[in-house]
Amino acid sequence: MSSRLPVIEHTSRPWRIHALAPDYRVEDVWSLPTPGGADDFPRLVEQFTAGPGNPIVRALLAIRLWLGAPFGLNPPSGGARAPWRGEPIPGDLRDRPGPDFGPFACLYITGTEWAAHATAGGVDAIAHLGWVGDGSGAYRGRFATLVKPHGLFGRAYMAGIAPIRHQVVYPLMIRSIAHGWTGDLSRSTR
Repeated sequence: MSSRLPVIEHTSRPWRIHALAPDYRVEDVWSLPTPGGADDFPRLVEQFTAGPGNPIVRALLAIRLWLGAPFGLNPPSGGARAPWRGEPIPGDLRDRPGPDFGPFACLYITGTEWAAHATAGGVDAIAHLGWVGDGSGAYRGRFATLVKPHGLFGRAYMAGIAPIRHQVVYPLMIRSIAHGWTGDLSRSTR
């Protein structure tokens, strides 16, 4: 199954996001229950960006948006995207657009990495997917959240939502990914 990993499992890898977001803090790193081969990363990105499959996660996100609206804490709406305030995106990445994920606008996609950015609640956040080989030809997905809180409010916001993210949202989201992943595999073998 999945597990929360030490931050070094993200920072020690040569991800392109490191150069684009040097002032972002790695908040969470998770191993995903998505065993596959070298060419399966696009399937993981497609499944992840389809949105949360778990109804509890969808309900929590709806509650979060409802509570954040009166205080201006929500991401831009109506298709608007928060501006990217990190390092300039190199042309080789800028020319490879990928799918967005809710309010997260895709920054880039490669054969082993996808990153998207959003701003909400006084925090700039990056959702990052990576495809990690184990040396034997098998691969597995990794999910990381990178954040840049703005001021005391942004730090308090991150601290306030941490228990819900760690105990409810991420575990349910990852279970949904696992269910979809194994369902995809069983359909592809018929």
